Amino acid sequence: MLAFTLLDWSALAIFAGCWLGYSNIVDRVPRIRRASVIAAMDEYRRRWMRAMLTRENRIADMAAIGNLMNSTSFLATTSIFILGGLVALLGAPDLGRRVVASLPYAAVPDDSSWEIKIGLLLLIFVNAFFELTWALRQFNYTSILVGGIPCGKPDGQAMALADMAADVANRAARHFNTGLRSYYFGLAALAWVVHPLALIATSLFVLRELHRREFRSALRHAVAGEG
Repeated sequence: MLAFTLLDWSALAIFAGCWLGYSNIVDRVPRIRRASVIAAMDEYRRRWMRAMLTRENRIADMAAIGNLMNSTSFLATTSIFILGGLVALLGAPDLGRRVVASLPYAAVPDDSSWEIKIGLLLLIFVNAFFELTWALRQFNYTSILVGGIPCGKPDGQAMALADMAADVANRAARHFNTGLRSYYFGLAALAWVVHPLALIATSLFVLRELHRREFRSALRHAVAGEG
């Protein structure tokens, strides 16, 4: 039997509601998504691909895509290191619990609770790894599309190819953003190891920060032409 209290279950429900609820609403409700910085940047990527048609030398475009791939690759690699550390924590629960016990106001989990809490972190960062590596592949596909689009007068066919490259780049950015959210909520889930109240507080904090950055930040107002 799991030694989970009602507070543990409540904290886990709030965590899941914050992450899954926010992601589904922002990504699947068109009216809300259109107001986000993500949607604004989608339009700029489309403009970028159309402007690229008139450039015979596309070294700068390839360099920009390479920078996107480097940041995505860095986070994907980091998630592997995190997964390795979490597996080590599963193999040495006594050491991990001693560290938690040294923290003030910490609720030290028993063996089964420890495995569940570390297992949740494993699932989160496995999801982050898959999302980020898929984003990396799509940025790679974007570079191939950019290299394959002929230079010349931007006629209808060229515009269609540019829009295709923009769609692939936008999907890559969407998966990158999903992987980044996994990092944010993974940090929130880490607080559950200490205390369920810490999980509630960090989940609400992450939710607030994501909403502020994607809908109310100075960056969002700037790229939407409102700042």
